Amino acid sequence: MYNAQEEVDLHVGRDRWVELSDIKNLSYLQAIIKETLRLYVPGPLLIPHMAREDCEVGGYHIVKGTQLLVNAWKLQRDPRVWADPERFLPERFLTGHVDIDASDKNFEFIPFGTGKRGCPGYTFASQVTHLMLACLVQGFEFATPMNEPVDTSSDGLGIALNKATPLQAFGYSTPFHRTLPLLNLLSQWASFMCKRIVKNCD
Repeated sequence: MYNAQEEVDLHVGRDRWVELSDIKNLSYLQAIIKETLRLYVPGPLLIPHMAREDCEVGGYHIVKGTQLLVNAWKLQRDPRVWADPERFLPERFLTGHVDIDASDKNFEFIPFGTGKRGCPGYTFASQVTHLMLACLVQGFEFATPMNEPVDTSSDGLGIALNKATPLQAFGYSTPFHRTLPLLNLLSQWASFMCKRIVKNCD
């Protein structure tokens, strides 16, 4: 979190709240979100597919009509693609995997699915997640009880992933946060997002 706070201070400062237009300059914050989505994919098993005809996939004979599930959780933890795949390491997206995003082109990283069956809310979810994390990092400092390391393990595999141990953290408002009311920020953000949704629906 410290690296993300430094980055926000460098590119945004403390005289105003971070805005959506600032996110493109916050590469470490983007890397944190990508790494979180890599380890904790929102839907570990993607929408079912059905074979339209007999085919071979990876040496397996697939009979026409067979229903297939793509295991995105496994793809995004594949040690052939990701070094030390069980470790939370945002820096991997600043070096070897710089150009990887959640678009259709990168099948090693598909937290929102891909193609016609990809999540229609991906763009909205991405913008909201980046903006809210940036605001939290800018307005608060976080610590775990007794400064213990965060347990990043997940509890089994199902429709959604749950952490084995719920995250416990303390948030302390920064001097900057106390000078700009968070309620005002949330109001501005909600107004902006509503206008954007209406514009996209026209």
